[in-house]
Amino acid sequence: MADASSTIQRMQKALIEMNIQLSTVLSDLSGVSGMAIVGAILKGERDPWKLATLTQPGVKATAQEIALSLEGNWRKELLFVLGQEVELYRFYQKKIAECDQQLRKHLQSFGSKVDPKSQPIGPKPKRKGSSKNAPQFDLRTELYRITGIDWTQIDGLDVLTAQTVMAEAGIDLSEFPTERRFTSWMGLCPTNERSGGKILNRRTRKVVNRATVAFRIAASTLIRSQSYLGAQYRRLRTRLGAPKAITAMARKLACLYYRLIKHGQQYVDKGTEYYQSKYREQQIRSLAKKAQKLGIQLVIPNVG
Repeated sequence: MADASSTIQRMQKALIEMNIQLSTVLSDLSGVSGMAIVGAILKGERDPWKLATLTQPGVKATAQEIALSLEGNWRKELLFVLGQEVELYRFYQKKIAECDQQLRKHLQSFGSKVDPKSQPIGPKPKRKGSSKNAPQFDLRTELYRITGIDWTQIDGLDVLTAQTVMAEAGIDLSEFPTERRFTSWMGLCPTNERSGGKILNRRTRKVVNRATVAFRIAASTLIRSQSYLGAQYRRLRTRLGAPKAITAMARKLACLYYRLIKHGQQYVDKGTEYYQSKYREQQIRSLAKKAQKLGIQLVIPNVG
């Protein structure tokens, strides 16, 4: 996938050097509209208005804006480079599709924890869009059959993250008696450096593990999530800063993954409002203890 992304960048560079500013009107050159326009250019079409008609209805830019972005100098050497990169991109896409098919066969060799026909998976949450890097088959249903869990119900911890962790740690987590052992293996627990009975440093170990990277990326996506996990991440980010908050939430997601795999229960998101109410109750209890120690009577007004 990294090589395919590199070919897109080189295609973009060749277009810009020909003064073709397609990136200003299309968010993704490798999308249906972008590849249709590039394909027509390589076949010899030069009329900007005809090229603009090849875009899909969902494109936000107007036909005039697209046509203006396609007024270039059409240098032969750059058209050659563009053609080479398009061929490479299609070659990589073919190989990725072959890997997807092999992955599907491998997943089908695993035993079923649930039968999707007798226990069908629920509707996909509206907030979940389809990732461009997702395999070209129904990975969601396959993982549901194997684990009995619908991973799309968890913000951050989606099917691609779950698949990455399963590839690294496997489905059988019996090697990890506790979630603490599991998160320690991934380097998401602080290592306390002591001297003379005092803790000098609390830092996490540097671990080369794709599962750890997946959990960290998943944690960073929670910044705009309107969920319990999203609310918790934003509070930690405000209090600790982004790097420590990402590590803390990555550990939270790892623990959640461990519990779901171990116990097989479906995850239910309680929402942002529930988290905020629980956090308020926690703060009130803390203030009440401090007030009691100081001999002060704490009066809590009714809210709502």
